[in-house]
This record gives sequence, C-alpha cells and structure tokens, in this order.
Amino acid sequence: MFKVDVICVGSATIDTFMEVERKVAQIKLGDKVLVNKFEKHSGGGATNSAVALRKLGLKVKVLSKLGQDYDAEFIENELKGYKIKNICLHKSKHNTDAATIISSSLEKDRVIYVHKGASLDLKVGDFKKSQLKAKWIYLASLMKQSWKTAVLIAKYSQENKINLLFNPSLYLARKGKNFLKPVLQATDILVLNLQEAQALLNMKIKVRDLLVKLSELGPRIVVITNGAKTLHAYNGRFYSSPPPEINVVNTAGSGDAFTAGFLAGVIRNFPFSESIKQGQAQASSVIQYIGTKNKLLNSKEIQKFIKRHKIQVKV
Repeated sequence: MFKVDVICVGSATIDTFMEVERKVAQIKLGDKVLVNKFEKHSGGGATNSAVALRKLGLKVKVLSKLGQDYDAEFIENELKGYKIKNICLHKSKHNTDAATIISSSLEKDRVIYVHKGASLDLKVGDFKKSQLKAKWIYLASLMKQSWKTAVLIAKYSQENKINLLFNPSLYLARKGKNFLKPVLQATDILVLNLQEAQALLNMKIKVRDLLVKLSELGPRIVVITNGAKTLHAYNGRFYSSPPPEINVVNTAGSGDAFTAGFLAGVIRNFPFSESIKQGQAQASSVIQYIGTKNKLLNSKEIQKFIKRHKIQVKV
C-alpha cells in the first residue's frame, strides 16, 4: 500500500563533540580549558532515526527544516549518501540547529548545549500532505511554531490510519500531558526516558505505574528507557531489559538509536521481546563511539550483537 516505511519528522543538527581532561562540574567561569578531542557529526532526532532505520533496510524519508548555511549542505549531502530524501520544501531564515557536547575523559557523562534554529520554523506549507503517506510517522521532538505543525501531522496520521511513534524530549515532556494530549491521543508507540516520563505526568511513582498511566493517554505501546539501568515496556504486558555491559564513550544519540531499532522490529512483525533486543543492540553499539550515527548496525550485525552480549528481556 505504501512505498515508504517511515517518515521521520523532527530536527537535524550539527553536533560538535569536545572531550576535556577535567570533570565537567569542576570547570569554573573564566577557565580556559584544553580540549583533547574534537569531532563534528550530524545529529537530530529526525536524521538520527532515519539513518538508523535505513541501516536496517527500511525505506525512509525525512521532514526536517534546515537553514541556508553550510551546516545544511553538510546534512543534505550526508542524507544523500544514505539515499534518504528530505521532503521539506523550504529553507528557514534561521540557522540550522546546532549542539555542542562537552564530555570528560574522567567521567561517563556530558553537558549538551543546544541551539534551536531552523527546526522551530516548520510550517504546514513546508510539505505536501500527500508526502506523508507511509506505514509509520516517527515524530521526534518539535517546539514553538513547529509543535503546531506536529499536532496537525499527528491528526493527519490518525485520520489516514498511519501509525505514529512519538519520541518527545524533556523540553516537551515538561509541558505536561494536557499540552501533549493532541499528539498522545494519536500515538501508537510512545518512547521516552524515565526523567521525561516523570515530567510528562508530573509524578515520581513506580515505573510500572508510569507505564500504565502513560498508556491511558492513548499509546498502545509505551517504552521507558533509563540509561545504563533497566528498560521497561508495556503493551498490555510488562517487559524489562537490562542493557548489556559495554564500554560507554558518549551517550548522545542512544535514545534515537534504541527507538529506531525497536520500531524496525515492530514494522517487521518481530516478537515484542525481539524488537526490544534490537533496540538495545543498536543503542549499545552507538554509545561505544563518538557521533550519533557512528557504528549503527545493519540487521545481521544486530543479531550477532544480541547473541554476543546475551541481551535478555524478561516478561
């Protein structure tokens, strides 16, 4: 019925990764800090998920607004390399989104400074509704003017029986369930981390209770990730999965990698537990390297990774 498996809607960014040989919390105003590693990669919820899905053999397009700058050219050329089309018809007067990720070689965490530019500017006139025809719409985080467009896209997906995955950021989750209601009611799969789940509901309760309460807002499947701790999911039954023990280099992009791997399993009608394993494997591979798209796995590599690291899911 549909020629495209997934339309990934959201931001596209240029990520600058800097590693310092000091603990981030110990850096004071006025300090001049030596950077011992420096890399640039593309990022953003829409392009991260699109490339991860493409690596798994799915037909994917992106809807992401870019600026009229070199960063936009970099992103467009990269997408072409993966044979992914951006269906956004116009460029923004604002700069392409950017992020600076500062991590320490002495600890396993980071600080991310984010500039939201072109991604705030997505309007209904930037695409044709006919371009949204796909099996799934993957809706990453959008804000301000673009949130209004996201609401209309969610409504369109519901009216045209297109499955919707919603992956909100903490910025959006803090807006609360009433603000997010128009999208949540149209959502089939909701994926977010524990902090985002608590913020969305404004509750700090047991994870199982969070899962149920979130599912009551509309989604038939809810997944709550928790970094290096156990992941929990609910589709009428409860599932849990501890991530494998690996060497973590940088955690940026792990959520997008998990969500794409999980969704690919759902689209291919894998057993629910296998879809979770696939997401865990994709996320666990990415965080061993710098860059949100670095070392994304294909289908054969994911299965090998699952077996090698003995990824488990409990029901």
